[in-house]
Amino acid sequence: MSSVLVVGGTSGIGREFARMRARQGDEVVVTGRDAHRAGTVAKEIGAGQGLALDLSRPTGIAAALAGVGRVDHLVIAGVSRDENRVADYDIEAALRLVTLKLVGYTEVVHALGPRLHDDSAVVLFGGQAKERPYPGATTVATVNAGVRGLVNTLAVELAPVRVNAVHPGVVADSPYWAGKPEEVLAGLRARTPGGRLATMADVVDAVDFLLRNRSVNAVELAVDGGWLLG
Repeated sequence: MSSVLVVGGTSGIGREFARMRARQGDEVVVTGRDAHRAGTVAKEIGAGQGLALDLSRPTGIAAALAGVGRVDHLVIAGVSRDENRVADYDIEAALRLVTLKLVGYTEVVHALGPRLHDDSAVVLFGGQAKERPYPGATTVATVNAGVRGLVNTLAVELAPVRVNAVHPGVVADSPYWAGKPEEVLAGLRARTPGGRLATMADVVDAVDFLLRNRSVNAVELAVDGGWLLG
């Protein structure tokens, strides 16, 4: 049995991963921005605890995690959708996302440092917008590219703790994409070599692999069905 902390574990892929590990009998803690929701989700999926933590407010992260014990597997899946074009640049939105994903992710690792051990593993969430940006992805693409540098430096500084990243492409059944018009998803599928888009189960499996395989370190794993080849 492993102790698992999923930051951003109250919705989407983070929730599905936490649910899977809880069903396997692991000790799972999930976090979300809202304390009530975090507690409710924890009960729904069989996790041991739900905590309130806002990655965009990094000065409060250490206090939020003060009660967490030893961490074998850490997944930082918290994200924020931001459509921000250079022509109509929203500075506040950009600052929030940069803080959330780069400073917030780093502060989580910093706060948990003494509770990680030689066999611990960390997975950070990026995204394929860094390779194929779209109009409005200015900040998203930039921070996801920044995850690459963060993984590398953390793998060096935390060694022998392993640190990897998963970069999902279009995840068809995720909350963000599931509501898109079918013609949009069909067009994306047509540009993917296998004719199918990634699913949340695919990403969950990839995260679990990165955590379990002890020879995988400082790796960026794309889960997109070869979408970039289209």
